[in-house]
Amino acid sequence: MFDLRPVGYVIGFLVALLGGTMALPMIADLAEGRGEWHVFLQSGIITVLIGGLIALSCSNGLREGLSIQQTFLLTTGVWVALPIFGALPFMFGETELRFVDALFEAMSGLTTTGSTVLSGLDDMPRGLLLWRGILQWLGGIGIVVVAMVFLPELRVGGMQIFKSEGFDTMGKILPRATEIASQISVIYVGLTAACVVSYVLLGMELFDALVHALTTVSTGGFSNYDASFGTFSGPLEYVAVVFMILAALPFVRYVQLLNGNTNSLLRDPQIRAFLATIAILVLLVTLELQRVFPHHWEQSFREALFNITSIISGTGYASANYMTWGPFLVTIFFFVGLIGGCAGSTACSVKIFRYQLLFASVRVQLQRIRSPRGVFIPRYGGRRVGDDVLSSVMSFFVFFVVTLGIISWALALTGLDFTTSVSGAGAALANIGPGLGDRIGPAGNFGGLNDAAKWILTLAMLIGRLELLAVYAILTVKFWRA
Repeated sequence: MFDLRPVGYVIGFLVALLGGTMALPMIADLAEGRGEWHVFLQSGIITVLIGGLIALSCSNGLREGLSIQQTFLLTTGVWVALPIFGALPFMFGETELRFVDALFEAMSGLTTTGSTVLSGLDDMPRGLLLWRGILQWLGGIGIVVVAMVFLPELRVGGMQIFKSEGFDTMGKILPRATEIASQISVIYVGLTAACVVSYVLLGMELFDALVHALTTVSTGGFSNYDASFGTFSGPLEYVAVVFMILAALPFVRYVQLLNGNTNSLLRDPQIRAFLATIAILVLLVTLELQRVFPHHWEQSFREALFNITSIISGTGYASANYMTWGPFLVTIFFFVGLIGGCAGSTACSVKIFRYQLLFASVRVQLQRIRSPRGVFIPRYGGRRVGDDVLSSVMSFFVFFVVTLGIISWALALTGLDFTTSVSGAGAALANIGPGLGDRIGPAGNFGGLNDAAKWILTLAMLIGRLELLAVYAILTVKFWRA
């Protein structure tokens, strides 16, 4: 049995840190004067004490390096432990949610999924609204660190292709993660501050600007209103698009940019493919909107740009109920959600680079069929792609499709209709946010689902956020025997 103390120490420390952040919504509640501040005081004390005790009890086993098994456990354990404690304010607060609902909301926040079981957001205490934003903001920076440090090390879903151009972590995962997190934090805070200022300058109230900046830069999608971003319109939508795109780009490029590599962003093939995909989809949706609902071209373009960017980045904001746009566009939105942003960003879903590697592999296979004696090598960004990377990517696609089918089937067994089951599975596994249909679509929420469906979707959000294989690996007998 391998040593669990290093894993326990990091998880305990992060749990205690999460408890410390509860002071911020407590201050917001004190300022509002609705008497809800004690919710975060109680939750914070419980979280800090338990997290601190776990960290102290495991501190004698702390060391710089982590084994592969410990890294797998840490990656999954953090995203299991933090939502449990993040759910406490939803249980103790005005919402008085049951544990299943509170855990669903907290898991949706920390995985930056953006699905919600809450309604009446317009009149909710500011502390809870801010807490939802903080959960997503912390989850956003957390997943960037995981994608840049842990997943390449674990060779999950082809992420090892970014190991050499990112950071060398072999044998020194924890100290390197701390170094990377400090650099990312500067960029992440800078983007968030710029987003807040931009929202305020265009007329958004300061508190709304703060919460929406937290959920925009994290590509999370929680809003302070039941109507989501439909509460706002015009220039604010364009600002949100800019920051959703910036957050969906690989943060390693921003780090390189700060270190003097000014060409890193433009040379990244996944960035070019991501932006080109958005442009093509926006053009297609704009033309279809004009055909179905003839009105001002700017409105059609703005609604297409905002909602396509929101779904492909996994943010999950909605500025309109696109369920009324017709079956063709609704189908497009479902598949757009399965594309995703760039690796090493706050975006979710499959990720654009995996499709590029898939197409590169197919192209090489077709060339070999046409010219059996030729030598054809798949490349990505001018570099040769090894068989291990291609195998990992293909495995990811297979696991993703199979998992999507199993979750859809499990949801259908709970009594949900076909559209709700399939779109709910896709929304949770790809961490998109809203599903399709009247119940969980952009005009609804997940509160009306049965408990079994909520448990299934909560697990799906966790599996999807950690790119499937990182979770599945610890479920094998061989893992625990290693």
